[in-house]
Amino acid sequence: MTVLDSPAVTTNPARRAMIDSQLRTSGVNTPFVLLRMGAVERADFVPASAKSLAYVDRAIALGDGRWLAAPLVHGMMLEEASPRAQDRAIIVDGGSGYLAALFEPLVADLTVLSPEDALGAGRKGKGANLLVIDGAVEEIPAKLLARLAVDARIVTGIIENGVTRLAVGRKANNSAALLPVHDLGIPHLAEFDKPKGWSF
Repeated sequence: MTVLDSPAVTTNPARRAMIDSQLRTSGVNTPFVLLRMGAVERADFVPASAKSLAYVDRAIALGDGRWLAAPLVHGMMLEEASPRAQDRAIIVDGGSGYLAALFEPLVADLTVLSPEDALGAGRKGKGANLLVIDGAVEEIPAKLLARLAVDARIVTGIIENGVTRLAVGRKANNSAALLPVHDLGIPHLAEFDKPKGWSF
């Protein structure tokens, strides 16, 4: 059985359209990604007033400045992360819980942090070898990087000159070495903005 033959997809035309018209046409064709996105009901992660929009090709406002990113963003994040059964992962949640639901059965251990928790000095997720941030950030905080194992994989949105991009990389020398791989409209996580300084 392929993902397109699964009951979750055949009984939900909007979910099938998301896979056919948004993911596959944009190059997201990895079977495990399509299976997870075909299995998890996006409508469960948005306000009741937005359920009819759950599969549209755009971000959905959740309130309080939080967003559910467009399906393509999460499909590409999942594909670039390429989670493994032995991974210990940290997801910094953008506010919906959807990305964590996609990852949960694919890794050995999953720690979900809010952006506020990620800024703290806690030890939740300590030693993780995979970090995925559900949003676009100006920088990855040192306290979050400190929770990662050496050479941990990183997938995140980044903001460069006002443009949001999907980036991948590794933890190296207590910093994040990142390479942009796709220009994408990714919701901004303001908590990870760089401190604003004076300029003369």
